[in-house]
Amino acid sequence: MPSSDLAIPFFGYKSHVSIDRKYRFIRKWKTTHAAANDGARLREGLLDKTNTASSVWADTAYRSKDNEDFMEKQGFVSKVHRKKPHLKPMPRHIQKSNAGKSVIRSRVEHVFADQKSQTGLFVRTVGISRATMRIGLANIVYNMRRLLFLERLNASA
Repeated sequence: MPSSDLAIPFFGYKSHVSIDRKYRFIRKWKTTHAAANDGARLREGLLDKTNTASSVWADTAYRSKDNEDFMEKQGFVSKVHRKKPHLKPMPRHIQKSNAGKSVIRSRVEHVFADQKSQTGLFVRTVGISRATMRIGLANIVYNMRRLLFLERLNASA
């Protein structure tokens, strides 16, 4: 009788977050499967009109004509990275602009790094609802830890 392996299916998921630039709290978030187009998520409720800042800082995956039009109609200012021209070197002024945007945008990457290192976030589930729940709980834990950090910082000052 030939040996058989038990196949346990698991899929990749992405966490899209909108954070407060000043305090770095996660304000809105969305979970998608890994193959989903990042750019379309911007128009699905990630942007927060109640946020006092109107600038949107994001990487090149979120730059599209539809997103730029959407942000303009909603009153947001686009600070989305520009893409490198196909088969051409990146123009110097775009390189400098992207570098400046990266300083602000890196705050979101710090959120993901914190979730991965501190909470050991590794989503290996079957089904988007389970992944959404796991990522959502990780986001709540991150916000709670961030609040405690800010309160300790304020108490010591």
